[in-house]
Amino acid sequence: MAVIAVAVLIVESGADAQPTIPKHALRIEVGADPVSRPIPAGFVGLSIEYPSAMYYFGSDPARPNPLFTALVRQLAPNQSPVIRFGGDTTDWTWWPTPGVAKPPGVRYSLGTRWIQATRAAAAALDARLILGVNFESDSAAIARTEADNLLAGLGRRYIAGFELGNEPEVYGTLGWYATPQGVGVPGRASSYGLNAYLPDYARISAALPPTVPLVGPASGSPAWLAGLSQYLASNERVRVVTFHRYPLHRCFTPRTSPAYPTIGNLLSSLASSGPADSLQSAVQVAHSHGLPLRADELNSVSCGGARGVSDTFASSLWILDTLFNMARVGVDGVNIHTFRKAIYGPFAFEHAHGRWTAQVKPMYYGMMMFARAAPPGARLVSSTAPATGPVRVWATRAPGGRVRVVLINESRHRWVTTAVRAPGSAATAQRLRAPRIGAKGGVTIAGQTFGSTTTTAALTGPVHEAALSSIQGRFVVRLPPASATLLTVGDS
Repeated sequence: MAVIAVAVLIVESGADAQPTIPKHALRIEVGADPVSRPIPAGFVGLSIEYPSAMYYFGSDPARPNPLFTALVRQLAPNQSPVIRFGGDTTDWTWWPTPGVAKPPGVRYSLGTRWIQATRAAAAALDARLILGVNFESDSAAIARTEADNLLAGLGRRYIAGFELGNEPEVYGTLGWYATPQGVGVPGRASSYGLNAYLPDYARISAALPPTVPLVGPASGSPAWLAGLSQYLASNERVRVVTFHRYPLHRCFTPRTSPAYPTIGNLLSSLASSGPADSLQSAVQVAHSHGLPLRADELNSVSCGGARGVSDTFASSLWILDTLFNMARVGVDGVNIHTFRKAIYGPFAFEHAHGRWTAQVKPMYYGMMMFARAAPPGARLVSSTAPATGPVRVWATRAPGGRVRVVLINESRHRWVTTAVRAPGSAATAQRLRAPRIGAKGGVTIAGQTFGSTTTTAALTGPVHEAALSSIQGRFVVRLPPASATLLTVGDS
């Protein structure tokens, strides 16, 4: 596809532009020193609720949804993506167990159709699956039957690990099921905590197939972060540490609360840096044990998202900034949580008359820009900019030496001129934009779009990419309001 050089004030440089740096330009310095570990392959993955698998994959194992496959591949090109099955439905799901009555909290049964559809999708992507196993039922027999059948049906090749339970810290406070009178019944006693969890975990995990590693503790609780060393010391089979993060919360937050989900709150620095900062100590503990840590359930707003926030272009800028923050503190991967009809889902699908159609949501574009800016093996490098203001700056250096710089302007109304010092005398620039911060459509990346719907999962339209030349050792770039710009620096 032809590349169109865009001259709409992306860069104030070259023979036809002013030869000096504007006095009001925001000066940004990109260094050479790495400030992070290498970004692993499969860094950006998905987390899917169990009953939604066939919504994404399709129910015909001979013809898995090609649009899902194509969209995931664009987030992890030439990589094996990590897909987690879990969330609330981890403990609402079982494999029917001989001689055991279905527990009252179970709402979904796994079987051959689920296995066949999931295996076909995993094979198409060469994916690695984290598989939630029912823990709230407190039954070794149920956990063993589910794990045995998942292993036999999917094959060891595609399984990264079994994740026992989902957010066990709430087992004693949230209802696992409801009585006919509508009274919620928790899965554990109200006093249930880490000290009760550890022997439970040891007992039930011992019943799982020994050839598959364990993943956990699948917690969203700050208190359980503090118990990570104790958890790992008690469970040598754990090979991946997992925690969950949502910066904003809808279900238990009053609309009158200043913390209620809004676009402004989502674009706050705390919403994008807070989830990562809260995991930094756990990352250090995991790495001291030689283990990776994944935020294997992450999205903007808990309880499925918030309309007018999670489904807007604001989520695109939020996820872009948040993924860089996760890499900054050493998180080894994230899984963006989704399910059918989730407000915060990165995409949605329809299948009719043998044809798949996808709707690509704004957040996906931010995930895509991160994938372009942070390929496997790249490290974050130092970058400096004024601490105050709407511009956030990230820079990476890939294994081959290529430097990329992401400039995020989160101001809704203000253009910002930047002057970026980075190694090299030439660069290209591409933008991530939408008509407005609250837009639910019309998003473009480098001028291209998936449109309102797509039957190919391919970006369409000419590539809009500007060629930049340095002025006094800097690249001068004007950032539109509510946008992100990716600079790729290099003389070749």
